[in-house]
Amino acid sequence: MIALIKMSEQQKNDTTAATAETEQAVLIAVTPDAADNRRTAEYLDELEFLAETAGIRTVRRFTQRLPQPSARIYVGPGKLEEIAAWCKEHEIDVAIFDDELSPAQTRNIEAAMPCRILDRTRLILDIFLSRARTAYAKTQVQLAHYEYLLPRLSGLWTHLERQRGGTGTRGGAGEREIETDRRIIRNRIAKLKEDLQKIDRQMAVQRSNRGQLVRVALVGYTNVGKSTLMNLIAKSDVFAENKLFATLDTTVRKVVFDNLPFLLSDTVGFIRKLPTQLIESFKSTLDEVREADLLIHVVDISHPQFEDQIDVVKQTLQEIGAGDKPVYLVFNKIDAYTYVRKDPDDLTPPTRENRSLDELQRTWFAHGDTPCIFLSARERIHIDKFRSDLYGMVREIHAGRYPFNNFLY
Repeated sequence: MIALIKMSEQQKNDTTAATAETEQAVLIAVTPDAADNRRTAEYLDELEFLAETAGIRTVRRFTQRLPQPSARIYVGPGKLEEIAAWCKEHEIDVAIFDDELSPAQTRNIEAAMPCRILDRTRLILDIFLSRARTAYAKTQVQLAHYEYLLPRLSGLWTHLERQRGGTGTRGGAGEREIETDRRIIRNRIAKLKEDLQKIDRQMAVQRSNRGQLVRVALVGYTNVGKSTLMNLIAKSDVFAENKLFATLDTTVRKVVFDNLPFLLSDTVGFIRKLPTQLIESFKSTLDEVREADLLIHVVDISHPQFEDQIDVVKQTLQEIGAGDKPVYLVFNKIDAYTYVRKDPDDLTPPTRENRSLDELQRTWFAHGDTPCIFLSARERIHIDKFRSDLYGMVREIHAGRYPFNNFLY
């Protein structure tokens, strides 16, 4: 059994975070010709935050402008030599790439680099493995991990490639080990899918037992304050932390505003380039989103790329079949919003950094097609208005479902 398969079992008990605690890393990204360097820097900021969440400290970033990443080694040959030399000189533990590397890219880069290689997908999977708490979340993440690992097994047994089998054997020891491990992983994938189907049936029964209460789901990019807002509304104790993917498990609470009850759920946050394996594995968890009557889309207004994050969430909702749900847009963290006042003599077009909070509010309120509010869950700014708006929306849904029960409110 290969070490990677064994390690996946240990990672269920937070081994990844513990072993990576003192690791030093370099971040590597390619800037397409049509993109600007500032956008790449912002993407690397997020990658650094991911690394920090995994317990890895970033010491340097490497970027290269190319029409598209090299299909063989991601960056150019000269750039890879430069990165390898720098990593060797400074005894770097891990190089993290801001895209998912193909199995061929991984093998070629590992042959040139003096340190461990991680791509964005593997880093996110490692974070999920360390943060999964319930049996359901652990099963989903393990399934995504094995599906990521399966096509990347070749090359792990190159130390046996010179050994040949005896008469009548089909290949060398390395080939036999790879085939054995592929069979083991396929068996584990099949077993995990069976386990998920059982849990899905149990959760479907639980959802059916909730009756016909109005369902509201919190959705949004990771680390925008969904769990904080959940705790504030539902008076619950959902884990909230200033780290990416602090919440992996869906939490459902019954909330009563005045005499109107409804169900409120907090779901896993979305992120740019969310691994396909995780989207597939977490589709069952996101049933709460698909079955919701109303989505509260929480946005971190203080983030420089909050509009891009909105687009990522909308795209992910479309992928899971929830793109047509009514949405209440909540711009959170107004207490952390900052901007730079534009010089009157500066004739360049204003950017997001030059717009005041009042200007942003007028812009979004003017849209009209999606109701929205600007608030701070941490400082409880405009929370009463939020409660009033949410009550009105839930009441309207309830009245449409039970037109003869309107006397309740």
